[in-house]
Amino acid sequence: MNRFGKWVALCVSIGALTAGGDAFAFGNAASGGSEGAKATATSKPIKVEKAKGADACTVSETYENAGKLDKKTVVVRGKVVKVSKGIMGKNWVHLQDGSGDGGKGTNNLVVTSQDVPVVGDVVTAKGTLYKDKDFGAGYLYKVIVEEATVKP
Repeated sequence: MNRFGKWVALCVSIGALTAGGDAFAFGNAASGGSEGAKATATSKPIKVEKAKGADACTVSETYENAGKLDKKTVVVRGKVVKVSKGIMGKNWVHLQDGSGDGGKGTNNLVVTSQDVPVVGDVVTAKGTLYKDKDFGAGYLYKVIVEEATVKP
């Protein structure tokens, strides 16, 4: 496959993050990146209690404290609003806990994991937070939690 073909294949794979028959929109910063998937608006407001422990953060706190949390372990509890399976060898989970500002994109946290939670479930994710993570092809995340375990 030539370079152009590889680039197209990468874009299609990453583009699957925004696929799905819901209100996810390409190119919206609500995913935590300048490009990516926006989590859907729900009919009822989401309100999830913060995780317990020293590494615990709300979704909005991950954005507010990204500088000091970069490359550190965090624990976030939230409602699963989207799961994109098997993209770039991992599952991409979108969590919301009711904190943050939807207009600023600080209400939705993207977590990568080998676990596959169910949309609608409340889960606890524990992984390494990275700020300003650039996957290329326009997929830049202000905050992302990688290699997380996601448990009910």
